[in-house]
Amino acid sequence: MTEIVFLVEDDPNGGYTARGLTESIFTQADDIETLQETIRDAVHCHFPNEENLQRIILLK
Repeated sequence: MTEIVFLVEDDPNGGYTARGLTESIFTQADDIETLQETIRDAVHCHFPNEENLQRIILLK
């Protein structure tokens, strides 16, 4: 797999949430810029082995 698709939504309590549609990854942040960083961190944690690291992250 070369990509992970995340569904980004407004959080009712403020900020944004991102849920992986193809992997069991969830994260949240107060703004889009921070959300992008937390998504990258979450993907790195989910795939600690660099060989399996996803190369393309799509936000929808």
